[in-house]
Amino acid sequence: MSFAKKSLGQNFLIDPNIVKKILNFVEIKGKNIIEIGPGKGALTKELIKKKPKSLILIEKDEDLATNLKLTYANDDTIKIYNNDVLKFDFEKLKENNFIVFGNLPYNISSQILVKFIKFKIWPPNFNDLIFMFQKELGEKIIGKYLTTNYNRISILANYRLKYIQKLSVSPNCFSPKPKINSLVIHFKPKKVFSSIKNIENLERVTNIFFSNKRKMINKNIRKILSDKEIKKIRGINLSSRPTELSPEVYYKITQLFERNKV
Repeated sequence: MSFAKKSLGQNFLIDPNIVKKILNFVEIKGKNIIEIGPGKGALTKELIKKKPKSLILIEKDEDLATNLKLTYANDDTIKIYNNDVLKFDFEKLKENNFIVFGNLPYNISSQILVKFIKFKIWPPNFNDLIFMFQKELGEKIIGKYLTTNYNRISILANYRLKYIQKLSVSPNCFSPKPKINSLVIHFKPKKVFSSIKNIENLERVTNIFFSNKRKMINKNIRKILSDKEIKKIRGINLSSRPTELSPEVYYKITQLFERNKV
């Protein structure tokens, strides 16, 4: 029997109704599927029943990966990688148009999401991301401008991903039970967006501003832009707090910052 390892942030999904609801987000038959952190395979079993074209499983836990390899040894459509997802190069996969599912470890869930947002090639080789987060973090990721959940990760996610739908999941749906509620979020990549050359610059700009999110932006904006450049940003108020600037303003600041670096 495999026990959950705290070091890997493992909480195994055991509720069949939640599994069914998650898989109903998208059409799976004939599609290329990736599952991050399949664990004991509760979602995997149901995925296979829906007859995907291909299925890639990425499991960091060596014991669980071995069990999955034994279970699906005779299925040529399934590839199993015993890898750390943060080190896995998704952009080198030969297949395209992936649907990616992930019951993500809470301690690295934001890092995994940002890894997908920062793909070098865009539009990317995935069509859908369906990820499970700690509910508090999930609400921040999809937080809208001028709401309490709006923050730097909202801005980063909104730049490249479109939020489609969400599903709340109670602790009772897992073994062992986490102490918090979870949120499944379905994203699709945006095809058109503003002309930022390198998304890592947007990440850098938002980090600078939100490092002092309760303070006015007048000092932080001058760390990266001249007064002449600041005047090019329509309607900006230097007495604003970081949460009072729209995503579009951050995109404009990043564009000006990039021109300054050339």
